[in-house]
Amino acid sequence: MLTLYQAEWCPFSSAVRERLTELSLDFVARQVAPYQEDRPGEMEIPVLETEDGERHTGTREIFAYLSRFDEDAGTVAHRKRYVEHAPARQRDVSGTILERATPAGHAP
Repeated sequence: MLTLYQAEWCPFSSAVRERLTELSLDFVARQVAPYQEDRPGEMEIPVLETEDGERHTGTREIFAYLSRFDEDAGTVAHRKRYVEHAPARQRDVSGTILERATPAGHAP
């Protein structure tokens, strides 16, 4: 199973998650500390680790690795839905929902 070291707020991590989903690749998302200096070895994100321990850091390197995988009809359908939801992303709908559920400073 692939492991993605990432953060939800990171647009680069988000792009990798979307591409993994488009390719129908299962992965485990591991959250990292928000600030790079608080991560082990000052880990840059995103980082994708393969089943054999191979690590790819940054979107360019990760996307180069993911280019090995074939696209299918699901890939096109996922990309279409991503484009259709662009207005919601631009309005930061997920951020609004999250803020309503757990206002900053009041998270459990």
